[in-house]
Amino acid sequence: MDWNNGIERWGEPAVLALCGLAVGLGFGFFAQRSRFCLRAAVVEFWHGKFGEKLAVWLLAFATAVVGVQLLIVSGTLDVSTARQLATRGSLSGALVGGLIFGVGMVMTRGCASRLLVLSANGNLRALLSGLVFAVTAQAALGGALAPLRETIAGWWVVDGGPSRSLLALLGVGPMDGLAFGALWLVVAGFFAYYSGWGFWKWAGGVGTGLMVALAWAGTYQVMSHSFEPVQIQGLTFSGPSAEWLMRVLAEPGEPWTFGLGLMPGVFVGSLIGALVGGDWKLEGFGGVYTMPRYIVGAILMGFGSMLAGGCAVGAGMTGGAIFAVTAWVTLGGMWVGGGLADRVLDRAHTSAPASSAAP
Repeated sequence: MDWNNGIERWGEPAVLALCGLAVGLGFGFFAQRSRFCLRAAVVEFWHGKFGEKLAVWLLAFATAVVGVQLLIVSGTLDVSTARQLATRGSLSGALVGGLIFGVGMVMTRGCASRLLVLSANGNLRALLSGLVFAVTAQAALGGALAPLRETIAGWWVVDGGPSRSLLALLGVGPMDGLAFGALWLVVAGFFAYYSGWGFWKWAGGVGTGLMVALAWAGTYQVMSHSFEPVQIQGLTFSGPSAEWLMRVLAEPGEPWTFGLGLMPGVFVGSLIGALVGGDWKLEGFGGVYTMPRYIVGAILMGFGSMLAGGCAVGAGMTGGAIFAVTAWVTLGGMWVGGGLADRVLDRAHTSAPASSAAP
């Protein structure tokens, strides 16, 4: 792709939005076809069922790590200026936010990305939860919940630079990160093989992870070829959700961004996947999972994601793939918080399949 020509012709905002749209289309399609979901993986893990839900997440995560580290090793990607590494971060925010997010995703039966994917499949519960998530995220970013977020985030702050890089703290480099990702890729493949997967589980898991690497690579190329300052960024859903909310409510005029292209891309990609697989079905509330549960869960996820600096994909996979310390702390908090919430809230439903049912 001729980045210089594209930027000169359409401008940085349009090119970034197109990158987001392309990444979103791929992510939405692959995530829908593979049933990618951190909540499902967490529940399956804590139930001691090392099956396909856990394997899908591991495959996507390992692919993201391998893809990103391969780009760094080859010299085609430099993430040193990424927000997750270059700026000050909060370990207290990462831990508390991860725990809160983990509880919320169990209550809504899906993380932020999963809610968007399912909304395109006709799931009205996911649509409502996603809207509440976006409102809460914006409130935590610059609204009524911002003071609380800033207070918790200030408990334990870490400076940007090497102190935010897990690889730097361990005294290792990108090759070691690549080896780590390759090891987990083998583990994921082992679980996948014994789960008796079909084509779409393999393709969807790998494709979902590759979209994380593609997001980093695309925004890096725009940054490298732009005459204007452009921030390299990865695939995330908390910030773009709040951004789209403000775009709808406020007067138009703000420039387009990667996140503004990402969200509709994921929706359309998931819709295509649902139509291809015959999964589109209009669903509302009913059964044991009531509206108050979903609303509370979405509020917890919205606040937790902004406190932690990202959602399950934004912090967990995107930040994890570049070995940001705060991202790994957040990811650990999500696994613990999700496990505790499942044990306390869904004990009566442990005999049900971990995530075959949609949120």
